[in-house]
Amino acid sequence: MSKVIAVANQKGGVGKTTTSVNLAASLAAMQRKVLLIDMDPQGNATTGMGLEKHNQLVSLNEVLLNQAQIHEVIQFIPELKLSMLPGTPDLTVAEVELMRQDRREYRLREVLEPLREQFEFIFIDCPPSLNMLTVNALVAADSVLIPMQCEYFALEGLSALVNTIDEIQNSANTELTIMGLVRTMFDPRSNLARDVSDQLQSHFKDKVYNTSIPRNVRLAEAPSHGLPVLEYDKNSRGALAYLALAAEMLRRNGASMPQEAASW
Repeated sequence: MSKVIAVANQKGGVGKTTTSVNLAASLAAMQRKVLLIDMDPQGNATTGMGLEKHNQLVSLNEVLLNQAQIHEVIQFIPELKLSMLPGTPDLTVAEVELMRQDRREYRLREVLEPLREQFEFIFIDCPPSLNMLTVNALVAADSVLIPMQCEYFALEGLSALVNTIDEIQNSANTELTIMGLVRTMFDPRSNLARDVSDQLQSHFKDKVYNTSIPRNVRLAEAPSHGLPVLEYDKNSRGALAYLALAAEMLRRNGASMPQEAASW
């Protein structure tokens, strides 16, 4: 049975898609069966995996609207050894159309159910806002992974997200939990970053991952090449950080570590 993880933060620009893409790629390199779902109409996770979002004949949009079967849309990326459910700008159509349907918040959960035996990890890259697409992701997920920058306004956004998670727990998905928080674009030399990090650890305790993701040029460059950073520059600080985060996630979930990662 797979773990379905929504990667979410209502504040944009916090490394949400970067974390979705690179964590999925790192776990795939560790020989885990991984599916990445691009739930964001911007389609950045799709292009970050080397797929052209404007050339998709069918995508998650058609799946959500019952116009295509999910197995028809999933694409396996052999170079990365993972599967992708691409998203396109058409997802804005699905968001509007879902509002007219019964059980609209359960649509993603229902279509994912047959896949739970096929993958060990299913990551959902959520839009940077609270809309029907994000609600679908949170209802479908077992847990939420929250990437966040250690800055003042990020704390305000985090409070809003936690309230949203509480609302989903009390209504549509009582099993939903916070899997953890990942500090992204983290600079330990910054007094503000250290102060916010201390506040996070004080409030969320062991929910804060020990691994933090640094600011890294290679990590920022990789999406423009349609590659996860592990494929773009496996020796960069960004690649090593996401490998460490993937290893920490496996340990926290009691999973055994592979003797060696897949060859890149």
